[in-house]
This record gives sequence, structure tokens and C-alpha cells, in this order.
Amino acid sequence: MIDQHAVFAPGSTIGIIGGGQLGRMSAMAAARLGYRVHILNTAATSPAIEVSASATVGSYDDPEALKAFAEKCDVVTFEFENVSAEGLALLERYRPVRPAGAILQVSQDRILEKTRLTQAGVSLAPWRAVHGPDDLASLHDFGFPLILKTTRFGYDGKGQFRVADAAELDALQDLPYPLVAEKRIDFARELSVMVARGLDGQTRCFDTVENRHRDGILDITLAPAPIAPALAQEAQSMAVRIAEELELVGLMGVEMFHAADGSLLVNEIAPRPHNSGHWTMNACLVDQFEMHIRAVTGLPLPSATRHSDAVMHNLIGPDDMARVPAILAADDMALHLYGKNDARPGRKMGHVNSIFPKGALPGELALNHLLPR
Repeated sequence: MIDQHAVFAPGSTIGIIGGGQLGRMSAMAAARLGYRVHILNTAATSPAIEVSASATVGSYDDPEALKAFAEKCDVVTFEFENVSAEGLALLERYRPVRPAGAILQVSQDRILEKTRLTQAGVSLAPWRAVHGPDDLASLHDFGFPLILKTTRFGYDGKGQFRVADAAELDALQDLPYPLVAEKRIDFARELSVMVARGLDGQTRCFDTVENRHRDGILDITLAPAPIAPALAQEAQSMAVRIAEELELVGLMGVEMFHAADGSLLVNEIAPRPHNSGHWTMNACLVDQFEMHIRAVTGLPLPSATRHSDAVMHNLIGPDDMARVPAILAADDMALHLYGKNDARPGRKMGHVNSIFPKGALPGELALNHLLPR
């Protein structure tokens, strides 16, 4: 019988499904707390495996690989959503999985996700499920412009179709149903909150931040978001409400739109560490990765207090990697590279955090010249 409320002390082994950079930084945080990390990955080399004690190589839905992986772990978590929900269900027969596989299933399916978010009582952009051509045709009375999104396996802008008007809608063919149709929101900014919830139900929120994208990929995060304190608190309250509705144990990123009319609309959730939380690595005493490890193992959750303001820049592809020598020569930048060899266009290779005294986040003009070129 699996004890779903078990606490795992330092010295235990944490299993992480997935070998990417989020697993890498989670493993490094776990090591600081005295835990060993065992990675399950489909390839023998990966950013996370490089810094972990051991690894199992195999498919995320291979029963034999999952059993072998579970036998080497005390508790299991994951570093990205594109993990087999069936595989997690199998793992839950052997070890506690935190966050639970049921939460992963919600985040993997946009229709289920939006249904559960509605149940949590948070506001969303108007949306409809599109299961086939008949549902697609019915969107003429939904209104334009709109965005069609695949219900599964979409990230960094992938799996999205922007539709400006009825003519563009009628021209669409061979779509990967099912889809979700969302009203295109006139928004002032994108916000996000990292929320952690422990075994005892205690919640902690990092500060609300603003995210800005380039070519559909997160470019920079401003911490804190330059918004009114009441709006920042509302965003945190919405994140806590979702965490409690889903009975989260672990860490979750909640992305939101601050609409031009002043309303706050939840876009999506990610039950794991998140790119928009990387600023915490240098602006908080306990960062998002340690908070995740603490929640997963059942340790107490400390304050998520920010001691500095921060700007996080993603380093994407060969152009940004060419800036690394200048970043290394700078006095006020913290560089985090992910150990990836191939700097392909659009690939996240690392990030850099620029830190400022609290209340001294740079203005728009200074932001444009912050990263060395």
C-alpha cells in the first residue's frame, strides 16, 4: 500500500521523469538539500542526467522501464508535461507521484484543463471545444479574431492557428482535431505566478511577474511585474485557488492575461517548475526548484520572499549563445547554461538573470540595452 502522505528525508532518492533543463535544475536543488536524484529519460545523455546520481533509459510508457525506475526511487515527480499519463498511473502503483498523475492529465488536455479551471472559479477567455469540422463551422457565430490550439502537446507557440476572419476559417483544412477555439484577447501583458502546495495543504506564492515573448518563445521575465499591488495579489489568489482545487502537491506555474479592460484571465497551468520562474534562482533565498523539491518530499515550505528585483533573459539558439562571452565578462549577470551541445534556432540553451535592488527594476529604455550584444 502506497503511503500518499509519506515524508522523505534528505538521503532519499527522488525520481524525475524527463531529462531536460528543468530536471537538471531540479536535480541540482535536490542535491543541495542532500537528496539523490534518479532520472528516467528516453536517451542515455541529457542535461538532467549529467548532474544526477543515476538514470534509467527507457520509454515513459514501457512497463518494464517504469518498474525498474520506480524500484530505484522513493518518490517520483516530472519535469515536463509530455509524459505518458498511463505511465504515471502505472508508477503510482509503486511509488508516490507528486504532483499526482491526475493533475498531469488536466494540464495535458486543454479541454479538460479549461473545464477544471472553470470549476475552480477563475476567469478564462471565452472558448469552445472543436472536435471536428461541424464544430469548426459553428465558429462563425463565435466571433473573430480567434486562435485554434491543439488540445495536447503544444508549447512555445507550437500547435496554434490564428484565424482573423470567416474567410481564413473556411480555408482551413486537415486540422489535428480535437482543438480548442479561444477568443483573441486584447491584453496589456502576460503575467504568471509560481505557486507551491505542500502535503499539509500549505501554499506559497512567488511574486507575480510579467512575461514577454519573441517568436512565440518566452524572451524575458520581469520580477516583479510592473503592475498595481492589488492586481499582483489577485493573480496570486487565483493561483492558490487552482492549486487547492487540484489538490496539488508540488509546484505549478499559472499563466494569465491582464486584459486591456483590466480583467485577469487564466490562460494555462504547468504543474512543474517553469521558465517564467527562473528569476527566482538569484532573486530569492529559496528558488522555485528547491520549493518544488521541498513540496514533493514533504519538507516544510519556507517563505517565497523576493530579496531583489530581477530580469530573466532566455538564451535561445546560436545568436544568443554568441553573447555568452560578453555575459561572462559582465559584473552584474548570473549565467545558467543547460549543457546542450547543439544551439539550434529556437532552442533554449540557458538563461541569464540580472539582479537589482528591490524597487529598482529598470525602465523600458534600459531594458532594451540590458543584455550584452
